[in-house]
Amino acid sequence: MQSIALNDTHLSSIRTHGENTYPEECCGLLLGTIANNIKTLVEVCPTKNDWSAQTEDNRPEKTGLTKRRRYAMSATDMLKGMKDARDRNLEIIGIYHSHPDCPAVPSECDRTLAWPQYSYIIVSVQKGRSEDLRSWSLDTEGNFQAEEILRVD
Repeated sequence: MQSIALNDTHLSSIRTHGENTYPEECCGLLLGTIANNIKTLVEVCPTKNDWSAQTEDNRPEKTGLTKRRRYAMSATDMLKGMKDARDRNLEIIGIYHSHPDCPAVPSECDRTLAWPQYSYIIVSVQKGRSEDLRSWSLDTEGNFQAEEILRVD
């Protein structure tokens, strides 16, 4: 089983971001290191939810898909995160986002867009308050598996 190690400050940052953006999804990058199958989180980097309907067929009034149910990070935010990580001898070890009024379980969209090397932390935000928080990673068949969260000081 894969594991991600993080501290209370990291958890608080993710939960607070989810609460502050409610009822929309929040998102951000997780910078850290990887050794012995353990990803160690060093910094939580909140980003803007840059999701928008781009085509006529994806208009929110047609699909119901708004920032309440989708997130996206801009290429600018991803490149900035990559550069920041590289400059500090870190790497992007994952992505976090919130599920407003839904469980902290990956959606089919989450699975389709996920990369196998990343951890995906999802925080469930129910009526504006963060509740369940879980981490996931893709297995070799492209399915999410629960990832152990190790609390460190």
